[in-house]
Amino acid sequence: MATLLLTLSNLMFLAPIALSVYRCLLVEASVYAYTMFFSTFYHACDQPGEAVLCILNYDTLQYCDFLGSGVAIWVTILCMARLKAALKYVLLLLGTLVFAMSLQLDRRGAWNMMGPCLFAFVVMISMWVYRCGHRRHCYPTSWQRWVFYLLPGISMAAVAIAIYTSMMTSDNYYYTHSIWHMLLAGSAAFLLPPRDKHTEPWSCSQKLTCHYQICKNHREELYTVT
Repeated sequence: MATLLLTLSNLMFLAPIALSVYRCLLVEASVYAYTMFFSTFYHACDQPGEAVLCILNYDTLQYCDFLGSGVAIWVTILCMARLKAALKYVLLLLGTLVFAMSLQLDRRGAWNMMGPCLFAFVVMISMWVYRCGHRRHCYPTSWQRWVFYLLPGISMAAVAIAIYTSMMTSDNYYYTHSIWHMLLAGSAAFLLPPRDKHTEPWSCSQKLTCHYQICKNHREELYTVT
């Protein structure tokens, strides 16, 4: 039962995946799907006895699981910062490369994951403070956003970090790590920013006339692709 819980707890990532697609955050949705897939099959392979399912080499599954978890946190925080698109995607790529390097050095080092995430957190706070000063009021502006989304999401993330860094033992691993999965996915669902006002729900899934595009641009192009 504990083994099944450890594997199926990753299905919680379906919530942030659906929300990301609904809000046209395709990069974030892709990262959450990657994390859910490899975490599920890593834990299906990481079991005692003969009832194991290893679709890839165990070491590869473990690496992909750790990488997905770190990058999922990274993209969520950067998405909350609401950076300009070019800067956002540069940081997403650089952060992923840093995670890939640090996990190769030491996969179980807590700071290998927390260090880059703290940097992303500083970027997010800096952008929020800048917007507060520029707009002369608190950002995000809605109290409903704080009460019903940010505070629950931050609380879940804080508990997840506490579990990951100090509460997991060999005796309680199956349960604490399952809770870590659910809190990580749940906090992402709460913390993802709302869609832009000019973006229609599910707009990325609409059929477009230009086959070079995935999503509609925020402004019309000044040229025609031929």
